[in-house]
Amino acid sequence: MIASVKCVPEQTRSKSITVDDPAVSELLKRRRAVEDHFAQLGHTYRHGRVYRAFEHRVSRPALKLALQVAGIYSRGIENALTPVLNKVPLFFPGLPTAWEGFQILHLSDFHIDGTPALAETLVAVLESLRPDVCVLTGDYRFEDHGPSEAIYPLMRKVLSGIQSRFGVFGILGNHDSSGMVSRLEELGIQMLINEAAAIGPGSNPLWLIGVDDPFDYGCHDLERALDSVPSGGFKILLAHSPEIYREAEAAGIDLYLAGHTHAGQIRIPGIGALRQNASCPRAYAAGHWRHLHMQGYTSAGVGCSSLPVRFGCPPEIALIELKSDTGRG
Repeated sequence: MIASVKCVPEQTRSKSITVDDPAVSELLKRRRAVEDHFAQLGHTYRHGRVYRAFEHRVSRPALKLALQVAGIYSRGIENALTPVLNKVPLFFPGLPTAWEGFQILHLSDFHIDGTPALAETLVAVLESLRPDVCVLTGDYRFEDHGPSEAIYPLMRKVLSGIQSRFGVFGILGNHDSSGMVSRLEELGIQMLINEAAAIGPGSNPLWLIGVDDPFDYGCHDLERALDSVPSGGFKILLAHSPEIYREAEAAGIDLYLAGHTHAGQIRIPGIGALRQNASCPRAYAAGHWRHLHMQGYTSAGVGCSSLPVRFGCPPEIALIELKSDTGRG
């Protein structure tokens, strides 16, 4: 890892991603094909030309104007720059003793070039934490198309505040592009592209399984990602959205970490989020949830989409602690 990143992993991947790395090119082959298809169409599967035009020319300006007229737009910006730290203990039956108290720093949906000042406020909180591992569940860029150069110095700043024993692992979201992978790796993030990484003791490692975006690109391949993972290992899935919960539970995933929904970003008292933005039960779109034998946590994200404002839904830094449920009722 480069010197600006304080986290020094005890284990790192055997490969280093470069633009021309054949192994990485193969992993990104499907993603790049879909990106080329989107480029020809001029839109993504879910965000067509009409949708994009309406959002940029009508819905965003109208919402901004409404908030300004109500006198609360500046308050929304202030809210978006005030992250909260949520400490989340999660209890698992039969958790290996080696992983008791293991802390996972979960960050998602930076959209960092849309709110550049967020990088500094995040660092102020992150510097005080000492997680065992940090995971990033996608969406580093604000728009879902166009240039991404602005994100790298800002992400470098964010990473400078992370001190993680086993390093930083990340996946792509629906706002990201395949071309960002090598640049993010240069910053010290081990990107998982439908692949898994083992951390901890070789005799009983914890497995991080990262899949490509299931929301818009549909390039996730959980079966491939699990190829090298033993059935009995403790498995943590990183997926941008919570939508593949059925497939994940059937595959024996213990903990599913996701983002994408922003938990609504604007939540109305007594009503909650006005928009879920994910094909899953409403309860799975924010915070802690369970699906049969699997637990999940969907982050509210640290950044903003559409407008750089938040109401009733602050930016979230989640610190998840694994615990055994032995003795619990």
